[in-house]
Amino acid sequence: MANENHGSPAEEASLMSHSPGTSNQNQPSSPKPMRLVQDLPDELVQAGWEKCWSKRENRPYYFNRFTNQSLWEMPVLGQHDVISDPLGLNAAPMPLEGGMIDTSLESKQRKRRFSEEVPLSSNSVKKPKADVPGNTAAQSVPSSPSVPGTSVLKAWCVSPEDKQQAALLRPTEVYWDLDIQTNAVIKQRAPSEVLSPHPEVELLRSQLILKLRQHYRELCQQREGIDPPRESFNRWMLERKVVDKGTDPLLPSDCEPVVSPSMFREIMNDIPIRLSRIKFREEAKRLLFKYAEAAKRLIESRSASPDSRKVVKWNVEDTFSWLRRDHSASKEDYMDRLEHLRKQCGPHVSAAAKDSVEGICSKIYYISLEYVKRIREKHLAILKENNISAEVEAPEVQDRLVYCYPVRLAIPSPPLPSVEMHMENNVACVRYKGEMVKVSRNYFSKLWLLYRYSCIDDSGFEKFLPRVWCLLRRYQMMFGVGLYEGTGLQGALPVHVFEALHKLFGVSFECFASPLNCYFKQYCSAFLDTDGYFGSRGPCLDFFPVSGSFEANPPFCEELMDAMVSHFEKLLENSSEPLSFIVFIPEWRDPPTPALTRMEQSKFKRHQLILPAFDHEYRSGSQHVCKKEEMYYKAVHNTAVLFLQNSAGFAKWEPTPERLQELVAAYKHSGRTLSSSSSSSSSSSSTADKERELGREQSSSRETNPN
Repeated sequence: MANENHGSPAEEASLMSHSPGTSNQNQPSSPKPMRLVQDLPDELVQAGWEKCWSKRENRPYYFNRFTNQSLWEMPVLGQHDVISDPLGLNAAPMPLEGGMIDTSLESKQRKRRFSEEVPLSSNSVKKPKADVPGNTAAQSVPSSPSVPGTSVLKAWCVSPEDKQQAALLRPTEVYWDLDIQTNAVIKQRAPSEVLSPHPEVELLRSQLILKLRQHYRELCQQREGIDPPRESFNRWMLERKVVDKGTDPLLPSDCEPVVSPSMFREIMNDIPIRLSRIKFREEAKRLLFKYAEAAKRLIESRSASPDSRKVVKWNVEDTFSWLRRDHSASKEDYMDRLEHLRKQCGPHVSAAAKDSVEGICSKIYYISLEYVKRIREKHLAILKENNISAEVEAPEVQDRLVYCYPVRLAIPSPPLPSVEMHMENNVACVRYKGEMVKVSRNYFSKLWLLYRYSCIDDSGFEKFLPRVWCLLRRYQMMFGVGLYEGTGLQGALPVHVFEALHKLFGVSFECFASPLNCYFKQYCSAFLDTDGYFGSRGPCLDFFPVSGSFEANPPFCEELMDAMVSHFEKLLENSSEPLSFIVFIPEWRDPPTPALTRMEQSKFKRHQLILPAFDHEYRSGSQHVCKKEEMYYKAVHNTAVLFLQNSAGFAKWEPTPERLQELVAAYKHSGRTLSSSSSSSSSSSSTADKERELGREQSSSRETNPN
């Protein structure tokens, strides 16, 4: 409302000016405000308040030019200072006539709509909010003073007088810009019939996933004598969700084929042993000996053909003989000998292990199927206890185009149990039944903002903490609890790059993000049930935009990246409106990934950039809990940046040489330099170790040469 009904002529010109990437967008124009003769006390004028006239409501209102806050009633100094108390935790309720406190439901449902103290980037444009169906928060009207309900204060363990605790909820480091409005247009869609998250259900799901991970580890060790390939379980869940038609948002339960290509490939790559990267001669000699010994042991213990046994045994004995007589071999000699042994024995070893590995993959899938049934039964029982039907009649949806809006759920959420939260230094600890998840103070504040922008069924914020716990627990279970586990799969682009993408190419939407690592408040994510309350538009493969400019940085799972290319090409083929996808994927050439090959040959490819390894950075996937000096890490692979655009998108957001040069220059800003210029040597060493660990994670599924 503040953007529509007030502002000086200079401010209006600034608001209506567009960045190069958004200059052609047709946005509703803002009416010119009418200024009234100021009859306010000097104290209010000095605090930034002024009296304006609303043409729509035909009555005066009060606007603060410092905070963008709008009120119908004359403001009272000291009632709510958004600079020292942005969340309104210390605000006192407005007294009614007679001195009573207004605690009615209507008073609870008033939401603040002023801008938080999030620094705007130089390219961000304040636009009127798009009117989207079912989004009450999108209506721009002057809001009455709003106070979080007593239940919210109790849930946060914050008393109205506790100013120190309230200050902990104010972000000090910002890695996002939630003021940027979307240019993504979709057809209006019906609410999803997915069941809403519940802490009791999420607790059961997390326990079963931990058991499933343990089953996977035991099967690999007992059947193949190896530890499960690092991150292979995480990539299995990503790959399965590409083809899964089941009801559970995380565990697969209806997939064809049953044997996962991703899991099968990664286990086979580690048979008979995992080939790690080596640096020294003695390591190479030891690796050659271990491989020969493991290949011989495997072929003797399996029902291999006589020819396979003969080939493997002969090559292994020849290798042992060479090792005994040649003591002056170099590291390169050992590695050449290992490569020769792999070529000779590899096909026979793989054939002998094939049935066993397929058995591991199918066993894990069928256990997952049983777990999904148990989770579903638990969820339906909770709904039944609260007299909520899981069957809903599909509402009639108008065939019209709208700006994209967060996913809505058709089935009401049952009452949620209480969840505890306390602060430890700069970390918010959220606990349910002894199970604690953590998020930094800055990102807890970010979740609060996203929830306020997007959630429409919890105006009193009574369900905020339970839903935060479910969200954090879900991502923790998806990417594992090991050191740095899953970090590479959730990596994000640096802030400077997002700013450049928005300024130069009008990007306002992320195709693969989460409430934790998103830069814009509009994005697609893996889970529509937990993430929809925080702004998610649902999974990318289920999102069908008609126009808009998008950034896509998918998790590095080959099957998911391939499905992404098919989805984007279909969208570009079917739309005549401006549509653009800027895709960031690793440049894997040995062998090349199908996704990269297909995009390079696509008729929609307008340009391609290659960013050299170790010359650009990503934001950590654990940015919501990691230390400041670990926020960024160097990419260990080349990154390919491909521009996929239809004709209208190319005309509007053409990757000109000037724009490309500015985009590449944005990568020269080192995030870690900006975030910490005085890191200790121990911190630098920790970050370097992390980069090497991430490199092993990202390349584990494609390791073909240990050199």
